[in-house]
Amino acid sequence: MTIIGIAGGTGSGKTTVVRKIVQALPPHYVAVVPLDSYYNDTSDLTPEQRRMINFDHPDAFDWKLLIKQINQLRKGKAIEQPTYSYIESNRQKETVHVEPKPVIIIEGIMTLIDPRLRDLMDLKIFVDTDSDERLIRNITRDVVERGRTVDMVITRYLDVLKPMHEQFIEPTKKYADIIIPQGGENLKGIAILCKYIETLVPEAFPKKEEEDGDEQKEEE
Repeated sequence: MTIIGIAGGTGSGKTTVVRKIVQALPPHYVAVVPLDSYYNDTSDLTPEQRRMINFDHPDAFDWKLLIKQINQLRKGKAIEQPTYSYIESNRQKETVHVEPKPVIIIEGIMTLIDPRLRDLMDLKIFVDTDSDERLIRNITRDVVERGRTVDMVITRYLDVLKPMHEQFIEPTKKYADIIIPQGGENLKGIAILCKYIETLVPEAFPKKEEEDGDEQKEEE
């Protein structure tokens, strides 16, 4: 099993990079574990108290559960991944059944911040995108998907996202084996990344290797 961690600021293009990796591998070969699913359970708090939580701080995540479940996947055991509602700002009762796969991708803003989680990874990636571009993507996403106004998104960016990014997310870039500049727009970088991942899981491409061998025989 190969475990890949993908980190980067909010709106950096992590989802695009993950999608390209999934597309490059055989169907049903990859399981994606989003860090956002592991926000702490805040059922004991009122809606007002939940809205006061800084969800861009490391303390907002249930690292113990995430690490436990990644270890379970490594041992070949299926997990019940928690789900989270941005509307209710809380974990949901429903879970997602995740079977162990040859490639496990852990994706989220702070995927590289916990040393215990990093130690489980075979490849660490940081998706790096200009802050202005990330702000524009945040506005587009939060207004359409989360019912926020433009003013709400900008205020949150200046008061929370930007300082938390500089304090906690940006420093984790030093732990990355590979940095993808320009996020999901960097098609060449993503293509090179996918080719490297092929070398980590050669068993996923037996047909391709056989075809290459046949071509060499024909040339001889």
